[in-house]
Amino acid sequence: MSLTPSPAPVSPASPVDVLIRRVDPDVPLPVYAHPGDAGADLVTREAVELAPGERAVLPTGVSIALPDGYAAFVHPRSGLAARCGVALVNAPGTIDAGYRGEIKVIVVNLDPRDSVRFEKYDRIAQLVVQQVEKVRFHEVAELPGSARAEGGFGSTGGHAVVDGSAGGNRYASVVSDREGQ
Repeated sequence: MSLTPSPAPVSPASPVDVLIRRVDPDVPLPVYAHPGDAGADLVTREAVELAPGERAVLPTGVSIALPDGYAAFVHPRSGLAARCGVALVNAPGTIDAGYRGEIKVIVVNLDPRDSVRFEKYDRIAQLVVQQVEKVRFHEVAELPGSARAEGGFGSTGGHAVVDGSAGGNRYASVVSDREGQ
């Protein structure tokens, strides 16, 4: 007998039709690696080697036409980040509905010692298409109050300092704060 409830079945949303054009006739079209994936894999159409700290703009060989009310976001691949230290400089990159040029990905090698090499058609990023809202901005003299107010970077805590540079044993206080929750 299982004590864990099964998730309720969810009917999948209807796919959004996106027009795509290959800039390189041999480039594979973006595909979802697994059912339920949010991002479709993008590949590079050029081989490149990045030394530590080096960055490059990699062309994907595709351009798209999104419907109005949608945008596409280029996200990093977690495996490249974990294994090679590769990140995207402007993650996520935004592709607006009106953009028709080739999708390009700005990658950087953050590994301090090793170079990383991409071969032609290696997967380099993932493309997530989302519906986006248009807003109207209304200028006011003052904003309504909130619990967070003007608390910015780091104002909600949760980051443990382990080297003691913040004074005392900050890690122990973060752990004990969490235990009380």
